[in-house]
Amino acid sequence: MRKHWRPRAGADVPSADDAAAWFSGRLPDTWFTEQPEVTVDREEILIVGTLPDLADEYSDDAARAAAESGRIARWREDTREERIEIARQAEYRYDRKVAWGAQLGQTRELFTTLSVPVMTRLRQPERLVLDTLVDAGVARSRSDALAWAVKLLGRHAESWLGELREAMSKVDDLRAKGPEL
Repeated sequence: MRKHWRPRAGADVPSADDAAAWFSGRLPDTWFTEQPEVTVDREEILIVGTLPDLADEYSDDAARAAAESGRIARWREDTREERIEIARQAEYRYDRKVAWGAQLGQTRELFTTLSVPVMTRLRQPERLVLDTLVDAGVARSRSDALAWAVKLLGRHAESWLGELREAMSKVDDLRAKGPEL
């Protein structure tokens, strides 16, 4: 019987600062053309690797995109068992779910990713923004509208968010150098 991942009850989530290095050492050298992108949050570790370029020529962008998607699907099927085993080990080590993805050319596909509910309280002006997106048909619900707004913010504020993450990393480094309580 396969045991399913569950977060440790009442425990702090262990650090995953070394996750990129761990996956670099654990993943087969033949899977990706470069080091995979490893993204970590409180619930999930996402590994996205770049697959080798296609050798064939294609008549148009749609044909190339179809070939890229097909190659990613083949890689997903061919590596399924080994990815499951690596994910099981990482989930035990880091107490987070592991998700996978692959990129080839202009095609990027993610699979087995989590969708985590996030609760928030919004005042009327913020709710009106979400309702406008729903009324305009941009989103089906307030929840979808909030997800859309977060994606838009992330896309347009990436450099600022990168600077913020870098500053937080420096604070973590300084904390680690300080005295232990």
